[in-house]
Amino acid sequence: MWVYDFRVGEHFTLKTRPMRREHLDDFVAAYLPGRPHSERVESQRFKKFDVDDLLKRDKVNLEITWLKDPTLEDADSLLPPAVIAREIVDDLQSALNEFAAIAEALGEPVTDEIETGQPL
Repeated sequence: MWVYDFRVGEHFTLKTRPMRREHLDDFVAAYLPGRPHSERVESQRFKKFDVDDLLKRDKVNLEITWLKDPTLEDADSLLPPAVIAREIVDDLQSALNEFAAIAEALGEPVTDEIETGQPL
């Protein structure tokens, strides 16, 4: 099984750094779509795991990691709590807006306001 670790060192948000197609270019280049798996080459982020080894894992756990996230090792490099909180609020607000649009498209108008006082 081939695994590409896209999590380590990546940080995306809906507003300030949304994920874009070009962020996946390295994965696509490594995956070699339309070509035989035998042509794939392991890299720092892209590794091949033997099925027998995977089956030996506790409950065949596929939570596979091998890269260490430097931001988790160095507390000074973490985002400030206020920035994290703001990003969470922004993401939740965006999600609420999307669900409100879906509800309205389904014929159920949304008129409630959330605690921030901003209309949905």
